[in-house]
Amino acid sequence: MTYLDRSRVAELQAREVATYEAAHPRSRALYEASTHLFAKVPMTWMSMWAGGFPLSFDRARGATITDVDGHELIDFSLGDTGAMAGHSPAPLVEALARRAETLGGITTMLPDEDAQWVAAELSRRFGLARWSFTLSATDANRWMLRLARLVTGRPKVLVFSYSYHGTVDESFVVIGDDGRPVSRPGNVGPAVDPTTTTRVVEFNDLAALERELAAGDVAAVLTEPAMTNIGIVLAEPGFLEGVRDLCDATGTLLIIDETHTFSAGPGGATRRFGLRPDALTIGKSLGGGVACGAYGLTAELADRVLATVARAEVDIADVGGVGGTLAGNALSLAAMRAVLSNVLTDEAFVPMEMLATSFAEGVTSTIERFALPWSVRQLGARCEYRFASPAPRNGGESARSADPALESYLHLYGTNRGVLLTPFHNMALMCPATTASQVARHQEVFDSAVGELVG
Repeated sequence: MTYLDRSRVAELQAREVATYEAAHPRSRALYEASTHLFAKVPMTWMSMWAGGFPLSFDRARGATITDVDGHELIDFSLGDTGAMAGHSPAPLVEALARRAETLGGITTMLPDEDAQWVAAELSRRFGLARWSFTLSATDANRWMLRLARLVTGRPKVLVFSYSYHGTVDESFVVIGDDGRPVSRPGNVGPAVDPTTTTRVVEFNDLAALERELAAGDVAAVLTEPAMTNIGIVLAEPGFLEGVRDLCDATGTLLIIDETHTFSAGPGGATRRFGLRPDALTIGKSLGGGVACGAYGLTAELADRVLATVARAEVDIADVGGVGGTLAGNALSLAAMRAVLSNVLTDEAFVPMEMLATSFAEGVTSTIERFALPWSVRQLGARCEYRFASPAPRNGGESARSADPALESYLHLYGTNRGVLLTPFHNMALMCPATTASQVARHQEVFDSAVGELVG
């Protein structure tokens, strides 16, 4: 990025690292003493925060986190979407206490009334008739892909390059520099070369999608309605409708992953844009941080699955690879019911989106004032800036716009001044507890960070 003085970026980043280290001695000590934690963190992704070690937190409420060194931070990361309901909203806390203490029974491997309510509410919001529950969106995607291969008799799936579907093996395929499919860089110990299980094309490329589906071996297209883990890449006009048409023409199922795009509204991008998936997967935010996920099927697909199961004598009730002992447990269903009925309601999304719009407009104004070749994209309550202009139209373009040193500087600058962004990218998410003053504070900090960088 020749428009920036790279020595200036390095100098500012070094200053922010030193500030971060000095301000967080307890977090650093806890990290360095973590001899019994693999990679020194409870889950390896937690090591991705800028600064050399992650913050350890003491408490969180609403849209704020307090770390172990006593610093209060405005949280725009919100557990990378997992806490989109905000941290420990009162209806969720009350529902968990009622389920665990008053009623008892966290997991029994028996159904309860909450399951019926949540399934009906998901049908109302997303339009799919039949639902089943998991412990994550990854599991929802895995199990749905198995069902898709079962009913179609086809071996392959298709994803878009740099899409995000959790840790589903088949999804770790991208378009390489030579235009050919390759295992995504960094893929850990794949059981098989994922290019043998998966076809891959760039997002927003209907011609490439048509070419790949013409082979007739793809059981399902698995896609987000907007790419979200490589920056926000929005679908161009007619693209999602074209995907649906091509799936119909080739007998391919369409699975929409709404795990991140739930930010688009109470029924996600599916409801907002009038999409017609055969199946839908979602996780993270449904339970306000309690591990959960779900997958929905149209009535037609559900009937087709059950008919195939009966005819082929395959097992979806025991060892067939669909399900898990803790999936659909009573605690997670109580959490989902509380969040959907009292926190992430239809009405709650209106102010959340308004705040995201204010956030995006503020970042855009700074970018324009300093004449930076950056861009901002918004999807409902979620927005993100990328170091490219115009905004990337597919995953490959977005990946090439990454600048780890610049990103690290901006994230650390924010953290050192009480503003937390998602560590994986420059994403900000609004929850029902986020305030206009918190958005304004981010704008002050961002404006100052860019001013020091450019000025």
